Amino acid sequence: MTGRAGLLLAALLAAAPAVALEPHQQLLRGIYEELVEIDTTHSAGDTYRAAEAMAARLRAAGFPSDDVHVLQAAPRKGNLVAHLHGSGARRPLLLLAHLDVVEARRDDWSRDPFTLAEQDGFFYGRGTLDDKAMAAIFVANFIRWRQAGWVPDRDVILVLEADEETTAEHGIRWLLANHRDLIDAELAINEGGGGAYRGEQLLYNALQASEKVYFNYDLEVRNVGGHSSLPVKDNAIYRLAGGLARLAAFDFPVNVDAVNRAWFRSMAQLNGGPLADDMRAVGDGRTDPAVVARLAAGHPTYNARLRTTCVATQLEGGHAPNALPQLARARVNCRIMPGETEAQVRATLRGVLADPEIAIVDTGDEFRPSPPSPLTAELLGAVEAVTAELWPGVPVLPVMSTGATDSLYLRNAGIAAYGTSGIFSDIDDNRAHGRDERLRVRSLYEGQEYLHRLVQRLAGTAAGGAAAPAAAGARD
Repeated sequence: MTGRAGLLLAALLAAAPAVALEPHQQLLRGIYEELVEIDTTHSAGDTYRAAEAMAARLRAAGFPSDDVHVLQAAPRKGNLVAHLHGSGARRPLLLLAHLDVVEARRDDWSRDPFTLAEQDGFFYGRGTLDDKAMAAIFVANFIRWRQAGWVPDRDVILVLEADEETTAEHGIRWLLANHRDLIDAELAINEGGGGAYRGEQLLYNALQASEKVYFNYDLEVRNVGGHSSLPVKDNAIYRLAGGLARLAAFDFPVNVDAVNRAWFRSMAQLNGGPLADDMRAVGDGRTDPAVVARLAAGHPTYNARLRTTCVATQLEGGHAPNALPQLARARVNCRIMPGETEAQVRATLRGVLADPEIAIVDTGDEFRPSPPSPLTAELLGAVEAVTAELWPGVPVLPVMSTGATDSLYLRNAGIAAYGTSGIFSDIDDNRAHGRDERLRVRSLYEGQEYLHRLVQRLAGTAAGGAAAPAAAGARD
């Protein structure tokens, strides 16, 4: 697509919803609605039901039963694995998305979270952004490729997993341990990257190649307690509060790896003035304390890309209003930079708390670092080419996820995994995991075309000839 055609596409997408959807978009719309309206929360939902529903879609489209597997790891925990067979010239490409969603209580939302609603250019519902958009796109594209008779030069494997939002125990971890033969691949596309917009301006298309390590600690202070009418200075709550105050005032050392340096260099080009100068300096490896302080204070995202972070997220203490506390406990959630160890973080916390009465207690978390996926010329070139086709002038930004994705399990299993979706969301209003989660309507269809073209580039020639226009007829 030429730059002029891309501008025309943007104009069409911004127009009033007057044009009908293309058949592959209509297919996606139906799959998306079906998935969002299946409750797949951990507490009461059923990813097995969702996996079965998607398997039925694939079988109805002509996929042989031997190529569509619904694998149940536990009650209500189902995974879908499907294969689109290629020539076998190269090792497979894996497409991963998760079926489960975080909890959503009806009383917290302005609408039913498990009914897809389309209003004012947005889709509303739990999972509309995280991650049923990507899951629905993959299923719709699988059917599109099957109908077009596309034979890629490598197998394309679709995996829709359970438990990503919790422990991955019944999802990708279980699949790697029990069905590695069905999902073995050279590289994988997953969530963790996507586009960002502000207003009508598309800012960047992110490509995730690494991520921080998620790890929790419990801080505990125990005391003999006593009657509240006879207070003493040695109070468990006070001691814990003092340690937490010291933690709140502390910043971990700056540790900017190659991926984050590239991110800051790219962000410098999207900003101006002193902010751009500071970003460029960090991107070039200069970490002057004044520069770092300004960036860290400017936005939580900048600080999270500069260093490990540890923050108190839960607090409890005492057992009665008229008794001195015998126990005070706080949960501290850490996001640890690649290359740093759990022992280093624990030692740093011990020094910051500066109180031997504050115990650092194991929570049972497993420290799971993962190596960055290499930004190969093939992968990066494909992402940049498709981005340029669909959104001329929008840069591709290599990123480290400050959150966590299941790509870490693939990377540790020797499968290079990358987060990229082509799904753009509001940089100032991301509602994933939150109230009234939503996704811009045009972003769903743009993401469909992006992933259609990207997979074709990574797995051979285009299905049925040239790819269709990016989102002709998409509604806003």
